[in-house]
Amino acid sequence: MNIFLAIFLFLIPIFLLLTRGRRSSKRVPPGSLGIPFLGQSLALLWAMRANTAEKWLEERIRKYGPISKLSLFGKPTVFVYGQAANKFVFSSDSSTIGNQQTQSIRMILGERNIMELSGEDHKRVRSALVSFLKPESLKQYVGKMDEEVKQHLGMHWKGKQQVEVLPLMKTLTFNIICSLLFGVEQGARREKFMACFKEMMVGMWSVPVNLPYTRYNRSLRASATVQNVVKDLIREKRLELEQKGASPHQDLITCLLRIRKEDNEEALTENEIVHNVMLVMVAGHDTSSVLMTFIVRLLANELSVNLCSNKNDEWDAHDFAEQEEIAKTKPSGEFLTWEDLAKMKYTWKVAMETLRMFPPVFGGFRNALKDIEYGGYLIPKGWQIFWAMPMTHMDSNIFPEPSKFDPSRFENQASVPPCSFCCIRRRYSNMSRI
Repeated sequence: MNIFLAIFLFLIPIFLLLTRGRRSSKRVPPGSLGIPFLGQSLALLWAMRANTAEKWLEERIRKYGPISKLSLFGKPTVFVYGQAANKFVFSSDSSTIGNQQTQSIRMILGERNIMELSGEDHKRVRSALVSFLKPESLKQYVGKMDEEVKQHLGMHWKGKQQVEVLPLMKTLTFNIICSLLFGVEQGARREKFMACFKEMMVGMWSVPVNLPYTRYNRSLRASATVQNVVKDLIREKRLELEQKGASPHQDLITCLLRIRKEDNEEALTENEIVHNVMLVMVAGHDTSSVLMTFIVRLLANELSVNLCSNKNDEWDAHDFAEQEEIAKTKPSGEFLTWEDLAKMKYTWKVAMETLRMFPPVFGGFRNALKDIEYGGYLIPKGWQIFWAMPMTHMDSNIFPEPSKFDPSRFENQASVPPCSFCCIRRRYSNMSRI
């Protein structure tokens, strides 16, 4: 009798655990986790490289609805789509959804970057980065950025009948990053730095299998080289600060080194400086260069259509008149100022409309810190949440005629429905775009 009672008591919790697991599994979003570890990672990566990622996700939405489960980059994932999903991802408190990138990105950029931190560490690092990106700091960089642009145009565009825009925009963006973030001037050091950076970027979105000759392996090795270069720069900037003090035109590394705690110790560790400098490099490079490429493409296409049809669209006249008016006030050789950028209101609308049509950031990841109820489904603790906010940019219910290039959509930004348009980049990239 005692034996049967012991067996009964032993089986009850197992039964309850299994039935609870069944109830929970019925509540997770529809979809398949696919092959263990790989899941749908390769399918998504292939779609991204073929520029059909949006269609790939649209097919999922048609099949499963705006919430579905899958497996990406080695982790079970819930994909969410729509205005409500955007609000859910970006407005949930830090105890519910945490910052976390895929393992491939985390290993390449470093685990102490702000996208991986939470709580007090996140606040401390964010405060340090904001000190560099506030308007008072950025004003001093406008002239330097304009100088880099003029040098670039003279070297790579002037006198050319035809140019390949995207590679040149990547070169320009990297040169601006080197100048403003590191204070590294043109020369052999910058060229070597750029070569390693390009190699590092190759494996940012990849299956994190570190085998020889894979994209991920090459990116990891390039990342180690880039981080060593940044560490050398930190040592140089620290010594320069000790010997000469702070320069009024300081770069990002110098700015971060200057921030002190109450005990006069550096507020950020060396790894935190390195990893966040890496993050800012990546965030400011591909996004800005891709966006500027599409601005050139859209403006060129629209101008060509207008000339062929003898049209003179309002946006066209506005944009060129705005630039010409500023140019009239600038003596030869004088660089643009912060005040000049503030006058480029229509140029900014062109940039915003380009960002809507061709968002350079495809999507991102968050991490469920506890079981979450959303949209009638359960997102289990530890699962990834994958969002693709830019997909709402082409929703005809939000933006009428979404395939039409129409900068006037942003005449009144308050009219844009909330949680439907994502401007990923902030002031720094705004400056480089316009």
